[in-house]
Amino acid sequence: MTTRPHGISPQALAIAGWAAFVLAGGIFLTLAWNVAANAPMALLDAKVGAWLHAHRSNALTEAMLIVTHAHSTIAVTLWSLVFAAVLYRLREGYWILTLALAVGGGMALNELLKHLYERARPHFDDPLFTLSSFSFPSGHTAGATLFYGVLAAFLVSRFPDRRLRAACMAGAALAVLLVGFSRIYLGAHYPSDVLAAVCSSTAWLMLCLSGVHGLALRRKNARP
Repeated sequence: MTTRPHGISPQALAIAGWAAFVLAGGIFLTLAWNVAANAPMALLDAKVGAWLHAHRSNALTEAMLIVTHAHSTIAVTLWSLVFAAVLYRLREGYWILTLALAVGGGMALNELLKHLYERARPHFDDPLFTLSSFSFPSGHTAGATLFYGVLAAFLVSRFPDRRLRAACMAGAALAVLLVGFSRIYLGAHYPSDVLAAVCSSTAWLMLCLSGVHGLALRRKNARP
């Protein structure tokens, strides 16, 4: 299979990548410290979750269940395989590598962080469902961030129009926001779990995009 380099400006990717990595990493470390230290942020987490739990509606609950089930680990894996098949048909080998590293590695990193911090799930007297796994960071949100992040980056690399690029990034951000909200609304996660997942996954995503892009450019420049 022939491969082509990413269609993103190296300078723009480097600037955006490092900026996002530093910002996302800094926010994640702040959240992680607060969680580990059981700081006052935990009280705000509980208040937000309790308010949403007390204001549930049947229609919104059904919608959020659909959203959350469509972004489970299995579902994100299936979406990634479909996307990889499309990339294969387009002969986009470097993007397949990016997708595999970002989603596969990012989900593994998220699972490692869960076991590192071992934060218990939110507790309610009448929960919609009960999960035995750890809460911090949110796996559903991490998967959505990684998958939609790669998808948006690929589309941005193909669209020269800035408005279309902005629309791709906005669409990806809204999708991640919806998945994250569904996890908080359903009582599966605290708000800080969701924000931490977005930050850690964004940092990992930027490393994957920059790393594979750099590999593509080096191989391109090495050709006679």
